[in-house]
Amino acid sequence: MMRYWIGALAAVGMMLGVGTAGFAAETIRVGICVSWPGYSMYEVVKQKKLAPGYDIEQTIFEDPIGGHSALAAGQIDIYLCTGDYTPLIAERGTDVVSVAFNNPSYGVDHVILSPGVTAENIKGKQIGAPEAYIGSLLMVLWLDSQGIAPGDVNWVNLNADEAVGPMVSSSLAAAYMYEPWISKVLEQVKDAKSAVSTLDADMLKTGIFMDVMYMNKNFIAKKRKAALDMLRAHWQAVQYWHDNTDEVNDMFAKFLKWPKGDIESVIGTNGKAFEGGIYVYDFDEAARVCGVIEGNPPFGMTNGQMPEVARTVNQWWIKLGLMKEMQDMAKAIDCSLMADLAKEGFRQSIKAR
Repeated sequence: MMRYWIGALAAVGMMLGVGTAGFAAETIRVGICVSWPGYSMYEVVKQKKLAPGYDIEQTIFEDPIGGHSALAAGQIDIYLCTGDYTPLIAERGTDVVSVAFNNPSYGVDHVILSPGVTAENIKGKQIGAPEAYIGSLLMVLWLDSQGIAPGDVNWVNLNADEAVGPMVSSSLAAAYMYEPWISKVLEQVKDAKSAVSTLDADMLKTGIFMDVMYMNKNFIAKKRKAALDMLRAHWQAVQYWHDNTDEVNDMFAKFLKWPKGDIESVIGTNGKAFEGGIYVYDFDEAARVCGVIEGNPPFGMTNGQMPEVARTVNQWWIKLGLMKEMQDMAKAIDCSLMADLAKEGFRQSIKAR
């Protein structure tokens, strides 16, 4: 009889072992276009086990275009980056859609002018901004507000870190910058100044300077439950960050290998926003800009504005010679996952502590 029970228990153990193997965690591949606190919420999901049954595998590309290519090829499932690429997705017809707005720039992006440079004398001079990225959009919107056409200046394709040296040596009249590079230039170049930032009300209401979540269409079609679970987990991570900001900022610093002070200079310490950094959308704000629940998003934006934001970017890419025609943004935007969460009754509204 004893041998029977030992044998039975062994058999049960074997079956449990097989069962456990059969329920191995599903891997979700998340891409991050550049090292940035606003793109790091899935590290919270991973460390705090906010998505049971899933294994989060993250890649920081430090190359926005390379990350978009990986997403289009199905090498990653989810991609966190700026929203300026959405019109190009529509034009190229890749298997990618924007599924949610995550956080607008809240003053972290600036146009910095060299000493003595003004809107009146900038024509014909060299300006630095990264091509096909939000930096060139911020630069061209400021130029346009001053009555200066894109062709009136000489564009140099430089990201913020690459523009520091040329700004210090005065070989650039102006450059797109964000922290910590703004401070580095202002500390070294007397009388350099900011011409405009994304804290400007006219910039905020455009919705252009927005970090978004993209997903591969095939991932959504074949693994819709997983896609929905991942979207929900993102907002749960936002809530955890709001409730435990100092802990999560420590987590972000280790994940990105940034000094904690730099993390706080971007995402703040109050669990919502930092003037001169970014503003983190809660679910309700993102759902409103998607148009799936009633009410307006913050900063003068309107309900369901996502396609309009992409169309505005499309218009500027045409003016800058990067695109030729207006596109149908329905091909590149999918708010159905946000709508499903809303239908579940998921809601979230967080305020600065």
